[in-house]
Amino acid sequence: MKKFNIRKVLDGLKEVSSSTPSVQVGPQENHLIQETLQSEHFQLCKTVRHGFPYQPSSMAFDPVQKILAIGTQNGALRLFGRPGVECYCQHESGAAVIQLQFLINEGALVSALADDSVHLWNLRQKRPAILHSLKFSKERITFCHLPFQSKWLYIGTERGNIHLVNVESFMLSGYVIMWNKAIELSSKAHPGPVVHISDNPMDEGKLIIGYESGIVVLWDLKSKKADCRYTYDEAIHSVAWHHEGKQFICSHSDGTLTIWNIRGQGKPIQTITPHGKQPKDGKKPEPCKPILKVEYKTTRIGEPFMILSGGLSYDTVGRRPCLTVMHGKSTAVLEMDYPIVDFLTLCETPYANDFQEPYAVVVLLEKDLVVIDLAQNGYPIFENPYPLTIHESPVTCCEYFADCPVDLIPALYSVGSRQKRQGYSKKEWPISGGNWGQGTQSYPEIIITGHADGTVKFWDASAIMLQVLYKLKTAKVFDRNRSKEDKGSTEVSDEDPFAIQIMAWCPESRMLCVAGVSANVIIYRFSKLEVTTEVVQLLEVRMQYELNDIESPDCGGGEQTSALPTPGASPQTSGPPSHPSTSSNNSDGGNMPCLKVRSTPLKQSAGYQVDLVVQLVWVSGEPPQQITSLALNSSYGLVVFGNSNGLAVVDYVQKTVVLNLGTVELYGSNDPYQRQPRSPRKTRQPSGGLCDINEGSATSEDRCKSPTSDHRDNSFSRSRSSSVTSIDKEAREAISSFHFSETFARKGDSTLTPCLYVGTTLGTVLALALTLPPAGEQRQLQPVIISPTGMLVRLKGSIMRMAYLDSTGAMLPPAFEPWFEPNVTADGEEREKVRKRRPVSVSPSTSQDLNESQYAVVCSEKQAKVISLPSQTCIYKHSITETSFILRADVVQMSQGVCLACFCANGHIMTLSVPGLRPLMDVNYLPLTDMRIARTFCFTNLGQAMYLCSPTEAQRLTYSQDTCENLQEMLGELFTPVETPEAPNRGFFKGLFGGGAQSLDREELFGEISSGKASRSLAQHIPGPGGIEGMKGAASGVVGDLARARIALDERGQKLGELDEKTAAMMASADYFSKHAHEMMLKCKDKKWYQF
Repeated sequence: MKKFNIRKVLDGLKEVSSSTPSVQVGPQENHLIQETLQSEHFQLCKTVRHGFPYQPSSMAFDPVQKILAIGTQNGALRLFGRPGVECYCQHESGAAVIQLQFLINEGALVSALADDSVHLWNLRQKRPAILHSLKFSKERITFCHLPFQSKWLYIGTERGNIHLVNVESFMLSGYVIMWNKAIELSSKAHPGPVVHISDNPMDEGKLIIGYESGIVVLWDLKSKKADCRYTYDEAIHSVAWHHEGKQFICSHSDGTLTIWNIRGQGKPIQTITPHGKQPKDGKKPEPCKPILKVEYKTTRIGEPFMILSGGLSYDTVGRRPCLTVMHGKSTAVLEMDYPIVDFLTLCETPYANDFQEPYAVVVLLEKDLVVIDLAQNGYPIFENPYPLTIHESPVTCCEYFADCPVDLIPALYSVGSRQKRQGYSKKEWPISGGNWGQGTQSYPEIIITGHADGTVKFWDASAIMLQVLYKLKTAKVFDRNRSKEDKGSTEVSDEDPFAIQIMAWCPESRMLCVAGVSANVIIYRFSKLEVTTEVVQLLEVRMQYELNDIESPDCGGGEQTSALPTPGASPQTSGPPSHPSTSSNNSDGGNMPCLKVRSTPLKQSAGYQVDLVVQLVWVSGEPPQQITSLALNSSYGLVVFGNSNGLAVVDYVQKTVVLNLGTVELYGSNDPYQRQPRSPRKTRQPSGGLCDINEGSATSEDRCKSPTSDHRDNSFSRSRSSSVTSIDKEAREAISSFHFSETFARKGDSTLTPCLYVGTTLGTVLALALTLPPAGEQRQLQPVIISPTGMLVRLKGSIMRMAYLDSTGAMLPPAFEPWFEPNVTADGEEREKVRKRRPVSVSPSTSQDLNESQYAVVCSEKQAKVISLPSQTCIYKHSITETSFILRADVVQMSQGVCLACFCANGHIMTLSVPGLRPLMDVNYLPLTDMRIARTFCFTNLGQAMYLCSPTEAQRLTYSQDTCENLQEMLGELFTPVETPEAPNRGFFKGLFGGGAQSLDREELFGEISSGKASRSLAQHIPGPGGIEGMKGAASGVVGDLARARIALDERGQKLGELDEKTAAMMASADYFSKHAHEMMLKCKDKKWYQF
C-alpha cells in the first residue's frame, strides 16, 4: 500500500483554489524570463470548414451568380463558388434542410427545414446571416417554390394546402389554395401532401400543383379555381414543364414517366418506362423502382434532354445508383458510386419560358458531388476542384504544420500533379461565382491526413483554403493476397489492416514515418525521381512484456536482470533474439507479423518512397501490441516507437535496431512502482492498443484492429491518475510520447548532448543519452550507442507533450538534416556536405556562464511543469484540470512568443505562457461528443488548429487575435454584382396576336388589400440577427465602408426627419398657443377688473 502524503494533498488543494500556478524559484534568479505573450493576444474563433457536407439532404443553384448551396440533415448550409470560395452556416435548430431556393441574382437564399420553419439568408455579407424566419405551427412543410423575379414564395404542406409568403417582409398572405377546392368535389379521398408546385412558364397566372396520390391540378390564381385536373394511378414524385408551357412531364413510383398536354383532360399523351422491359404481346411493361426526379430541358438546335434519377428495374440487384440522360433516341445510364440525394440541370438562361440550353448536371450523392458535362460526347465529368475527398477512406489521424519551408508545397505539388486521373471534361468548372478574399496571411500551411485504407494525403492549407497536393498509398508495401493458412494475418486483423495510426514528419528533411494499426512502422524518403526497389528492406522486431515467471520465479528473475542494457550494447537486428526476454519458444508458428511485406520488386514513382519497413512480430503465439507513440529525427537518423511493452529505437541509416527495451528496464533499479513478477495465468492477457492501462484487457482478436473500429473508439481513455494501487495494472506502463533534443543529459552536465526523452502513461519522463558516430562514412559503419540516464520528472497523468526552450525562452527545435535527393549517385563528399547536422545555437561556454541555460516544458493530461536544466529543478507547475483530462497539447510558436495550447475532454481550449505557465486563454469551445475529435484535434504554430467535426469535414479554428482581426479580409465574397440576362424576345407575331409569356400582378392578387391577412396562429414570424445590426458587424473592406456610410446616412436622414417632425410639431404648438392667447385677449379686452 502506498504511503499517504498529507503534503501532496495540501499542494493539490492549493493548486485547485489558486488560479495562478504555484511557482517554485530555484537558487538563481536568472531563469525569470520576461514573457511577451499576454491574454489580449488570444481570441478563439472558427475560420473555415472544409470537406464534403456530411449527410446532405438538398441542393440549389443560382444560374446568374453561379453559386451552389447544399443543405444537410443536421441543419448545416454549405455554399460553394469558384474554387477557394466556400462558406459554412448553421441553422440553430439543427433540423434537416428539406429544400433550398435562391432569390436568383439577389444575394439571398430561402431554406425550408424539417421542423416546419422557413428562413431567409442574406448572402451579401461574407458570413451569411438569417434576416427573417417563419415557423409554422399547424402545417407540415413538404415543398417550396419561388418563381424567378418574384417576391412571393409558395409553400406546400402535408395537408395539401398552399400558403404564400412575401420574401421581403416574410409575412403570410391571406391567399390560400385549399386542397378541397383544388381537387374535384366528387373525389372522396384526400389527395395527399403537395409534392410539386410550379407556375406555367408562359403564364404566371397558372400554377401546377402535384399531389402525392397522383393528382395534378392546373390552378388559375386570378379566378381562384382549378382549370384542369390530371389523374394517374401511380404516386407522383416530381413534375417538370416544357419551356413553351403546353406540356408537362410527371415521374411516378412505378418507374414510369407520363407526358401531358395542358389542354388534354383524360389520359397522358405518352407513357414511358425508361428501364422497363417491353413485353411483345403489348401488355404494360414490368414495374420498376420509383423515378425520384425528372427534368425536361429544351435546346434551340437538336432534341430535348430528359434527365432522371431512379427508375431501374427490380431485377438489377446490386447495381449501383444511376442517373439516366435521354437525348433524342439515345439513352445514357451513368452509374454513381453512392446513392443520389438530388440533381440539378445547369442551363444557360434563368428564364423558364426560353430554350433552356442545358450544359451540365450537378449530382449530389450521399458522399460525393459530381458534375457531368452534357455538351461533350460520352458525358465526361468535370474535375472537382473542391477539397471534398477528405473522407475517400475514413480519416484515422491528422497532423497540422504552419509556417513550413517555402519549397515544400511546390515540391509536393509537382509530384502530386503526376497522380491526376485522365478523361475529365476539357471545360472550366461551371460553379464559378464569388470572389476570393484579400487577406495578407501568406505563410505556408500543410495538413497531413492518415486514412483507414493506408493512404496518407498531403493538403495545402495556406490562406484558409484547402487543396490536395499529394497522395501516398502505404499498402503497396505489403502483399494484399494473404493466404488462408496464414494464421496471424487473417484471424486478428479486421477490414482495415493497413490503417494509419500515428504519423511523424520532418518538414525540413521531408522524412516521413507512419505507424500502422497492424504494428508496423514504415520510413519514407522524398525523391523527385522514379525508382524500382528490388527488395523492400525489412526489420522484424520482437517486443514482449516479460515480467512473468514462465518456468519458475528464479528463471523469470534471471531473465529480467540479464536484460538490462549495457552502454555499448551491440545493435540488435531481427536475426538473433533482440534481448533474452524474447527468446521464448516460437515453434508454434507464432513468430510472424500481422502483414506480409511484398517480395516482388516495387516500382516507386516520384514522391515518397519506402526506405525501411519495421514490423513487430508475434511472440509465443501472442500478437504484437499496437504502437502508441512515434518520433523521428533526421539529423540523428533515428526513428523511435513505443507501445505498452516498451520502446524500440531504429537506426534507418544502418537499417538496424539500436535499442529494444521494456518500459521497466528504462528505470533500472530506480523503478518507483516496485513491480513484482505476475502469475503465469495472466501472461497471455496483454492489454489492447490504446486501451486505458486501468481498464481491463482486450482479447487477442482486437489486437490489430483499425482505429476506425468501434473497439478503438470505445477504449479511448487514459489513466486518470498516477496513484494506481494495483501492481498488475501499474506493470502495464505504456510509452505515450517522445522528444529528441540536444540538451543536458544528466543533472549538472555542462555540455549539450543529443538526447531522447521518453514519456509514459504513468506520468514519468525518462532520459536516454545518444552517442552518435561522426557524420560521413563512420556514420554508416559505427553503431549508435544509447544509455538510459534516469528519470527527469514525474507528473500526474499520461505524458502528452515535451518541448525545450533556450535561456531566453525561445523554442529549441530538434536538430534536422536538410533535404537531399536520395536517388542521385553523387560523390560521397558532396553527399556528406549536405548531410552534416545543423549546429546547435547554445555553446557549452555560454551554458556554463548562465548555469541554467535550458528549460524543459512537460505537459501531462492533468498538469504542466517547467524544469530548469541542467539542475533538473522544477521551477513552475500548473494544474490544468482536476476533473477532466487533456486530449491534445502542443507547445506552439506564436508571432509574439511561445505558448502551451491544450484541448481538454470537457471542451475547454486553453493556452498557457511558457516558461511561467500563466493562464492566457480558457474558452469552453465544444464538449467531446465523439472520439473522432479526440483522435484528430491538433494545434500548430501561429495560432492555428483543426479537427474532424464529422466523418467528411475538417473544421479549422484560430486562437490568435491577429488572425481573428484579419479573418474578415481573408474570407471570400459570395455575392458579386452581375447584370441579370435580358428576358427572351417575344417576337413580332406573338406580340401582335398574343401567345407570349403572360405576366401577373402578384402584389395586387396576394397583397393584404385584396386577400386580407393570414391567420396569426398559422405561423410565427421571427426577425433574424442578419439585419442592419448584423451588417454593421459583418461588413468590411470597401464594400463594408460603403455599406456603413449608407447605413450612417440612413440613420442621419432618419434623425433629421425626426428633428423636422419635432420642429413642425413645436411650430404647430406655438401657433395654437398664439391663437388661443389672442382669443383670450379679445374676450377680456372690455371687462373691468371686478368682473373677473
